[in-house]
Amino acid sequence: MNLSTVEEESSDQNVHTPTEIDWHMLDKSKFFFLGAGLFSCVSATLYPVVVLKTRQQVSSSHLSSLRTAFSILRYEGLRGLYRGFGTSLIGTIPARALYMTALEVTKSNVGSTTVRLGFPEPTASAIANAMAGLSAALAAQLVWTPVDVVSQRLMVQGNDYSNSKISSSLKSCKYMNGIDAFRKILNTDGPRGLYRGFGISIMTYAPSNAVWWASYSVTQRLVWDGIGSYMCKKDDENNENGGVVALRPDSRTVMAVQGVSAAMAGGVSALVTMPLDTIKTRLQVLDCSDDNNNNNGRKGPTVGQTVRNLVKEGGWMAFYRGLGPRWASMSLSATTMITTYELLKRLSTKNQENLIR
Repeated sequence: MNLSTVEEESSDQNVHTPTEIDWHMLDKSKFFFLGAGLFSCVSATLYPVVVLKTRQQVSSSHLSSLRTAFSILRYEGLRGLYRGFGTSLIGTIPARALYMTALEVTKSNVGSTTVRLGFPEPTASAIANAMAGLSAALAAQLVWTPVDVVSQRLMVQGNDYSNSKISSSLKSCKYMNGIDAFRKILNTDGPRGLYRGFGISIMTYAPSNAVWWASYSVTQRLVWDGIGSYMCKKDDENNENGGVVALRPDSRTVMAVQGVSAAMAGGVSALVTMPLDTIKTRLQVLDCSDDNNNNNGRKGPTVGQTVRNLVKEGGWMAFYRGLGPRWASMSLSATTMITTYELLKRLSTKNQENLIR
């Protein structure tokens, strides 16, 4: 039995939830082609929020998101909110392809295995989603880490930092574009420079993806159960004969449930992984400029040095700089990503007539 090939139905509330589309049900060429276009649009929409988050994380002073945004628009114009976007977009396409492939293949295989092992369907679904999120993050970081290093270096150019060490570190090397940044980082630090923060990126995104996908699975089921309970109660009040009416949700209801579930899961993931994301961003963006590091021949700060610097600058709350933009970014990204992703899967399905509309 496969988790994804049957139409789910709640026996108590009689809600026919949409059929989960499995990997083998997809037209792969259509899936990747449409995915590149759809997710490029999503990335373009959310990119300014990522720039705001990155600048706040790197800055040693605490500025609100609005003040940071106004400052960028005043001194750099709208273009400042899209620094590094070209590099990010080019790298995102292969990274997304790796992510989606690993996600769907793992979800399908683990889902089938857990069901055969006798796990209840809800538990099997949560396990499959968690393992799928974990493997997808591990695969995608092979591409995303170098892209992050280059695009984040471009994002913070032009920013006025109050901390002299950070300022001199960032201004020590100016980049004309993504190719120039890639070449200079490679010449200065070698391939290792492009994978700065790779370990902590894995520590940040792998658990975050596992938690997010598992939470999304559970939250979506709870929301559907809540809708089913409400409809059942409403039917009992309006139906004197006590007849049972099965609910078949339309596409708008399905998208609304998916969006709400994704936003809730994204908000929780943002809060839990924020400190690691701040450390990762600083490791990838900042060069080490203090004397101790130069004596040791290091090109960049260590995790321990980054943690100590953050504590000196603002205590433990410094790890949560940029939480507002990151919370908004992850929630919006999760909502748009999952609704776009589910739409993509439906558009790419081989047999469209078998889907619930």
